[in-house]
Amino acid sequence: MPHGHAELGVTTPRSTFYDQGRFGRLFPTLPPFAADTPTMRGALTELGAAGGPMDARDDLSDPIALITDPDLAARNRDNPRMAAGMTFLGQFLDHDMTFDATSSLARRQDPESLRNFRIPALDLDSVYGSGPVASPHLYDQTVDHGRTTLLVEEISGADGVSVPGAMRYDLPRNTQLVALIGDPRNDENLVISQLHLALLRFHNRVVQDVKDDAAGLTLGETFAEAQRIVRWHYQWIVLHEFLERTVGQDVVDDVLSHGRRHFSWRNAPYIPVEFSVGAYRAGHSQIRPSYRANFGTTATDPSTHFFGLLFDATLAADPDPADLRGGCRAPRRFIDWQTFFDFGDDRARRNKLIDTTLSSVLFSLPGQPAGEEVSLASRNLLRSLALGVPSGQRIAAAMQFPALSGADLEDLQEYHLENRTPLWFYVLREAEVQHGGRQLGSVGGRIVAEVIVGLLQGDSQSYLNQDPDWEPTYGTGDGFATTDLLTAAGVVAALA
Repeated sequence: MPHGHAELGVTTPRSTFYDQGRFGRLFPTLPPFAADTPTMRGALTELGAAGGPMDARDDLSDPIALITDPDLAARNRDNPRMAAGMTFLGQFLDHDMTFDATSSLARRQDPESLRNFRIPALDLDSVYGSGPVASPHLYDQTVDHGRTTLLVEEISGADGVSVPGAMRYDLPRNTQLVALIGDPRNDENLVISQLHLALLRFHNRVVQDVKDDAAGLTLGETFAEAQRIVRWHYQWIVLHEFLERTVGQDVVDDVLSHGRRHFSWRNAPYIPVEFSVGAYRAGHSQIRPSYRANFGTTATDPSTHFFGLLFDATLAADPDPADLRGGCRAPRRFIDWQTFFDFGDDRARRNKLIDTTLSSVLFSLPGQPAGEEVSLASRNLLRSLALGVPSGQRIAAAMQFPALSGADLEDLQEYHLENRTPLWFYVLREAEVQHGGRQLGSVGGRIVAEVIVGLLQGDSQSYLNQDPDWEPTYGTGDGFATTDLLTAAGVVAALA
């Protein structure tokens, strides 16, 4: 029987079945939102271009003023549901689920032909690689012969930039400053690289605790137990913090209690393009143009604070650039997490609302090959075209949700997309219309919830399958949140 609400006499297309390690489709019988023609490519490029309707038109001349003067980023309104760090947690999660190393915007592609170089599971393979034996460069060879502990490196604070008494750390790097990590994308910007670092240190903390609590384990058993504990705490954060705030508690509860209606598979979970190219990319809308990376030597001395645009394409190569790009090491390049997550001290900044405007820094991405599109918005729209993703309206009908009205999308009339809207744009506008941009709407929220819950349910080693009554042991309060992980990892410095 086709998958859907058969008891209502309505059916929706069943998910295409793909083997693990491939991309696929939730709605394989639905047609693409548009034919891949030069005219359509031109329209999508224009829609997503710098200075176009999706550009927030931020004044990028002063990254500090962008934070302190709301008028300079008037279209980047605060989201009261999420602190600024949630965007980067979502980016880290994306890199743990998917890696299409051969993506191209140049031609129409079949998702079945695309190899996913990540296991579609929340298993932290971006952190652990293939383990101590197959990925020895990720492990500290001075501890337990490289069999249990992940490699991290200290940053010298001799120039006085670091908070006194607080040791700062960086990802391990080779002599050319290339990060030695399981996924190179986790060094794209300073925030995600420091989040990756926190996972490395959290693992090492757990290894020591396992040794203290369970004497007599072999090195292999010690590593396996620590890895299990870290993975389960991470999965708890994804399910009970990230997902709840992104889609709403009611949607998560419904998927857990009543099951998935659209995401299914034959042998193992896959990654649907409606998720990876459409709904999940809503996180791009939440990015701020600039951030305060840290509070320098003291929270009361503004001369030492490190503010920066997330990316500044005008900067030349510099070992310590003024933006927050990754791939660099310097004493000031660390994150004080109080500005990204809510530790109860009123320092955390909010995420940007989910809507159809993106921060202007994302319209001129640095480091792109010659001839490649540098606007993230245009890239996302063209990717939907290249992969033949259905329109938001058709997917809404297949999911039995009311579609957005023509009035909700009237700004797309000049592109002839108001009735056949690219899914990514549709999901952004849906969140804005239905929830004021605070969380994803019906279509976007359901896709994201079903895929993330499905990946947990499809993983025989996840805590949902191994021990559904399990509760975290490292939390400082009820449950376990990102603030607890950062605290346990020892990367949260006390600020004056």
